[in-house]
Amino acid sequence: MKILYHHRTRSKDGQFVHISEMIAALRGLGHEVIVVAPPAMEHERFGADAGMVATLKRCLPRFVYELMEFAYAFVAYRRLRQAVLTHRPDCLYERYNLFLPAGVWLKRRYGLPMLLEVNSPLFDERDKYEGIALARLARWSERYAWRGADYVLPVTGVLAQRVEEAGVPREKIAVIANGINRAHFGGATDTESAKRKLGLEGRLVLGFTGFIRDWHGLERVVELIAQPNTDVTRHLLIVGDGPARVTVERKAAELGVTDRVTVTGIIDRERVPDYVAAFDVALQPAVVPYASPLKLIEYLAMGRAIVAPAQPNIMELLQDGANAVLFEPAAPQAFAAAIDRVTRDAGLRERIAAGARRTIDTLNLTWEGNARRVTDLFSRLGAKI
Repeated sequence: MKILYHHRTRSKDGQFVHISEMIAALRGLGHEVIVVAPPAMEHERFGADAGMVATLKRCLPRFVYELMEFAYAFVAYRRLRQAVLTHRPDCLYERYNLFLPAGVWLKRRYGLPMLLEVNSPLFDERDKYEGIALARLARWSERYAWRGADYVLPVTGVLAQRVEEAGVPREKIAVIANGINRAHFGGATDTESAKRKLGLEGRLVLGFTGFIRDWHGLERVVELIAQPNTDVTRHLLIVGDGPARVTVERKAAELGVTDRVTVTGIIDRERVPDYVAAFDVALQPAVVPYASPLKLIEYLAMGRAIVAPAQPNIMELLQDGANAVLFEPAAPQAFAAAIDRVTRDAGLRERIAAGARRTIDTLNLTWEGNARRVTDLFSRLGAKI
């Protein structure tokens, strides 16, 4: 199958991981993938933001930036049209973005079967956290894209409900969670050896990977570590960076536990499994209600003992006591209590860690599995294989 893959993502972060892994998995199945995307992303280091695009977003009036976003749709359409004329693809796979109706335009002009991957309800998200100046245009563009695709692929059942509420028939929605690359994260892990390499021998490591934000509440983990009656071997290892790093490090200094908190900063993606292998307990402290967190699936693949919130999107993958310890996200002390429980009970850690690793096979949470789901949907739409 010859697949035209379109996205507008400029930053090289978790979004890039999803994009690159899906493309690699499709190619691994023998399909040809033609990518139409902002070319600058390929030249950035992992962890980079959106470059000049991010600068424009910060500096321009919001309505001007949004007009530029919509104008880009015409540029994208010309690029997509050129790709169609040059490569004659069998189908179109697009990663949804706001103010981006170009994929639907192309589908309708050339009759290409189209799948639309949706990772978040961007209109609601941006309206809540940033504000939207051109709200009517933004909402129209979202619903136009969602309703115009042949199948919409939300990453969770919770998000699927939002897509359906926007007017997409249920039979046109196929939930496909994020996945894992077995070759990268699925190998055997020696926790003690990983700790020695990081200078954490003899520590009980509480680990977190990703972009650190205030709403993650990692300072609560620092407070737990600092309690007088706690196990002095507990160590917080944060693999990543972000605006809340200062808050975490300040709290560690205030409580006198700086030597029991490590923040690595941004590291190369290829090295992430070496750090996750050192985790005794993997933390998913908070997550938006519709997401399919990549870090969570990485924790599962590496058989870590997971602590996560008991909310519907997370419970699509996790069961309390089977492959994780879940806590009530609305209860102020529940996160710390769950960590305390799992760190005091080695038998519980072993059971949920074993259950975590089995989850990958049980639910087929791999990029290869996702690629097969995608090609099956295309075949239903009449794309030749």
